[in-house]
Amino acid sequence: MHEFHPSILREYDIRGIVGETLGVEDAFALGRAFGTRVRRAGGNSVCTGYDGRLSSPELEEALCNGLTKSGLTVHRVGLGPTPMLYYAVHKLDTDGGIMVTGSHNPPDYNGFKMMLGKEACFGEDILALGDTAAKGDFERGDGRAATQEIMAGYVERLLADFDGEAMNISWDAGNGSAGDVMAQVAGALPGRHTLLFEDIDGTFPNHHPDPTVEKNLADLKKSVAENDDDMGFGFDGDGDRIGAIDGTGQVVWGDQILAILATDVLREVPGAAIIADVKASQTLFDHIAALGGQPVMWKTGHSLIKAKMAEMDAPLAGEMSGHIFFKHKYYGYDDALYAAIRLINAVSRQGGNLAEIRARLPEVINTPELRFACDEARKFAVVDEVRDRLLAVDAEVSTVDGVRVSAEGGWWLLRASNTQAVLVARCEAPDEAALERLKIALVDQLARSGVEPPPDIFD
Repeated sequence: MHEFHPSILREYDIRGIVGETLGVEDAFALGRAFGTRVRRAGGNSVCTGYDGRLSSPELEEALCNGLTKSGLTVHRVGLGPTPMLYYAVHKLDTDGGIMVTGSHNPPDYNGFKMMLGKEACFGEDILALGDTAAKGDFERGDGRAATQEIMAGYVERLLADFDGEAMNISWDAGNGSAGDVMAQVAGALPGRHTLLFEDIDGTFPNHHPDPTVEKNLADLKKSVAENDDDMGFGFDGDGDRIGAIDGTGQVVWGDQILAILATDVLREVPGAAIIADVKASQTLFDHIAALGGQPVMWKTGHSLIKAKMAEMDAPLAGEMSGHIFFKHKYYGYDDALYAAIRLINAVSRQGGNLAEIRARLPEVINTPELRFACDEARKFAVVDEVRDRLLAVDAEVSTVDGVRVSAEGGWWLLRASNTQAVLVARCEAPDEAALERLKIALVDQLARSGVEPPPDIFD
């Protein structure tokens, strides 16, 4: 029997601080519980992989021990990005997979992203693994584990759909686990390519590997400018989220990347559903509709988006956080290196200049994602209270994920994080005056529920 620390079983994955809330005994117990789940569903094999964090090899070893003691065959694909593990599960046709990764979190964090069959393991499935471990209700068997070379095939698959022009590009892995694959992909593409921080180093000595935070893109911006590049790409710690810079040094945000990719995909799949999370700009949803596609607003979270994508058979989906999911010509999971390949293709077909394409997208004024503390026991209740007050006065509200309120020609969003004791807010408007009024409306609703507003909301 094994009790996981209650804080590590998250909505989308398992995540904790190594040595405090997460250790090798947790990895072993997870292997036993996950292996039991796979065996009882009729499966017999899984893949494992791990990122570049210092704790990852030891955690992956313990995980494998737990999986084999449950009677499974384990294909160990080794060090690489999370999408390489996803690719291995599809390519080797296994019954699931587990990636040891702390994603974009600080170096002392680590965790696990999981697949059951070819689908994401999240929500109730993760809680069920905790219950299985707590009861010690494990399957037993003499499984085996063996190293499986997959990187060469993965690189070949990434390059298979490239049909763009030769371009000059800077690539920044941030010393994350995408570094080796990134270097091979860039080296095989036409044009001039500059690599930044491709050496995998779990201490992240140069900058934090989270390309959605603009300060982490400073080195990439500098490289794009110095090399007169057409664009630059940044990747997070486990290679499933992308950041992009155009040739003028402007950030191309996640919803803008999705708009450019949607233009390309809808030419080949007219009328298709394109999914984006509730934090995305209204201009994205309007853009998809104008192209004849079906815009779908859905819940934030890579596992939730993947599930919705499978349900609707959508060819493309994305999040503001830089998760981009391709079912069109690919497998339906979030792969930042594949998204980079497809973005080069799209830019090539749409005029060859990312800065000009970005400039053609509608201009709006918005806040960044505002994250602020709220007690774990209160965060969902606050959102419910705000929702009820707004519905009582017939406000135009979407309740897909929290509350997204349309007003002033724009919108504001309030939702509870599924992974932290925080509330998340964002506002977007056509001009500064309207944006200010939306901020005031949001702050008023928070005050009515006794919550202090984000300290940087009026910055």
